[in-house]
Amino acid sequence: MFFQAVSQHKEESGVNLPKFYKNRVHFGFALAYNKTDFRINTVKNSAMPDTIIGDIKYGMKTIYTKSDPGFALGIISDFRLQEYLRLRFTPNISFASRNLEYTLQNANRDSTKIFKKSVESTFIILPLEIKLQSKRLDNFGAYVIGGGGYTLDLVSKKKGQAIGGANELDDAVQLKRDDFFYSGGAGVDFYLEYFKLGLEIKLLQGTKNLLQPLNNIFTKSIDKVNSRMVIFSITFEG
Repeated sequence: MFFQAVSQHKEESGVNLPKFYKNRVHFGFALAYNKTDFRINTVKNSAMPDTIIGDIKYGMKTIYTKSDPGFALGIISDFRLQEYLRLRFTPNISFASRNLEYTLQNANRDSTKIFKKSVESTFIILPLEIKLQSKRLDNFGAYVIGGGGYTLDLVSKKKGQAIGGANELDDAVQLKRDDFFYSGGAGVDFYLEYFKLGLEIKLLQGTKNLLQPLNNIFTKSIDKVNSRMVIFSITFEG
């Protein structure tokens, strides 16, 4: 028994949280940086609508989307299924902002109007994912993660405000409130003295068409809008 205890002590010397994998359930929290964007499918050129601004007819030329940085706060519930396989439920609240830029041009191409719309969102994100982790190497481990979930946009009914545009009739872009997504990513774990620190990068791809059908050139020029979010998270688990 003495030699076994000495041997075990030597094996665990310098190894933090040696029994971390033995626990069936872990909890923690996460801080995250995100970039949320739209994936836009426009209608066919032949179906592009026109609009009148002043006494000039304009048609849609280009539609661009640009993401702004955001952040998220979440909690972690981690359940051991097998030695290296875990089920994770990580609900979080995420703040995001995206920008749409529309370029309208007349038939003679001598007059151009640019409309910029800011679309802000506050998401409740409910992911359920499988984490496949590597065998631990001292105080380091790596993993891949994937799954899916549901998002609720708390400010989806608010209108995106047009900046720099003169057409007061076309002042709204509205998004649907609910979405479902699939996710995939990878990360690394560092086992510290009192808790496990993780670094993770993940992609969330929405599956629903979020665009609300409205009677204006901005929405009628778009066939489909999907949400896409890249998240870099720092996790703390005990």
